[in-house]
Amino acid sequence: MRNKPLRERIIETSLRLFETYGYHNVSVDQIVKECGTSKGGFYHHFSSKDELLYTIHDQFITYVLEKGHAAYNEWNTPTERLRAIAKSFVVMIDLYKPEVTIFYQESHYLSSDYFPNIVAKRDQYKDLIIKVLREGVECGEFHPQLPVTMAAMFIFGAVNWIYKWYKPDGKYTIETISDIYADLILRMVLSPECLSNYSFFGFLETD
Repeated sequence: MRNKPLRERIIETSLRLFETYGYHNVSVDQIVKECGTSKGGFYHHFSSKDELLYTIHDQFITYVLEKGHAAYNEWNTPTERLRAIAKSFVVMIDLYKPEVTIFYQESHYLSSDYFPNIVAKRDQYKDLIIKVLREGVECGEFHPQLPVTMAAMFIFGAVNWIYKWYKPDGKYTIETISDIYADLILRMVLSPECLSNYSFFGFLETD
């Protein structure tokens, strides 16, 4: 770990300490001691523990936002775009599970100074999903009576909750879970005609 850049070491150490003791119970002194650096080293990268918590969130919301825009630009139809966006959203849980866990458990400690940036990126991602859903309704791929905003919030809630139960060594790989979630989402939004013609990933077995 000491071969990694100091900023990365501070984040990894903090994640471990926050998960063990809780954000409020971990001091900067504990972080620098565990990390093998000084307070000067910490404050060179982060102005406060609040900024560190904000950075933890920003890492994964930036990832899904970039992947979402990439999927939108790569694919041509709303169905293809929504599937790719949903899959990258699910995969994020595996890539950033400690960050997601800490943020959702400890975000109430975050200073209000950082919330505008968090809300702005979340809104950008939500708006992207809503845009894809609306385009799907308009072109006839998605159900004409789909409650677009509610469907977008359903997608957010369903995927965000994965961190509560997902285990990297569990029954399904994250890639399989992403396929299943993408199928479930598309089954919810596709129009009857498109639903009958769509080739789903398929569930491996009944639980």
